[in-house]
Amino acid sequence: MLAAARVAASGSRLPKRSIWPCPRIALTSSTTSRDAARSTAPSSRAGVCVMAADMLAVATLFAVVFALNVVPAFAPPTWLALSWVGFGHPAANPLLIALIGAAAATAGRVVLARLARVVIRKRILSDRSRDNVDALRNTLLAHRRVTFGIFLFYAFSPFPSNWLFIAYGLTPLPLKLVAVPFFIGRWVSYSFFVFTAARVSHRFDFETPEAQPYLGLYFVLTQLLLLAAVYAFTRIDWQYLIAHKRLRWLTRR
Repeated sequence: MLAAARVAASGSRLPKRSIWPCPRIALTSSTTSRDAARSTAPSSRAGVCVMAADMLAVATLFAVVFALNVVPAFAPPTWLALSWVGFGHPAANPLLIALIGAAAATAGRVVLARLARVVIRKRILSDRSRDNVDALRNTLLAHRRVTFGIFLFYAFSPFPSNWLFIAYGLTPLPLKLVAVPFFIGRWVSYSFFVFTAARVSHRFDFETPEAQPYLGLYFVLTQLLLLAAVYAFTRIDWQYLIAHKRLRWLTRR
């Protein structure tokens, strides 16, 4: 898990003047005045190189975070991947990194929800299970602010959101209802994680052998519990719960 999370932090290096540092290019003492003039004159060429490096690193970070959020289960959490970026590049702009991460995570989760709708809802769920899940539609649409607040509050936390979007994808509800609060909450929470990781990178080492088993155990347990939560979501009798305010399992016919 830690090796996969490092991919976001070990990608292309961005220039120091932008969001990731890189070594300065200094002229040697043997450089002639003519060579010096040539090296200082084409400043636009250096600017193009800096911009190209920036775009490559931004695209790499976006692609890695997007892929992590499309995977339905057993993918490293995004906050951990972005924390590695903060550890590896403490001089980077945490707000910009968090913005890229939040945009990529939101796009990935929306794709995951659509895949759940196409694959699970239309091909795996029975007609009775689909009708049961559809009972949530009118309730959630009638309480848009509550739905917005729940997703916003959840997005502030570091808890995995894959099960939430899979479950939401099983309903016929519009995805923008949850994509907007998720993006806002993740931007704020990712900013905190990247900023904190950059500040404490010189004091803590999470690559030690003692830390890896605990992170791995936490990761496996949370993914197993969240897969169970998705199954429970499809087995709750939502029509009965909404009508009688009591929880019961959907009976099998």
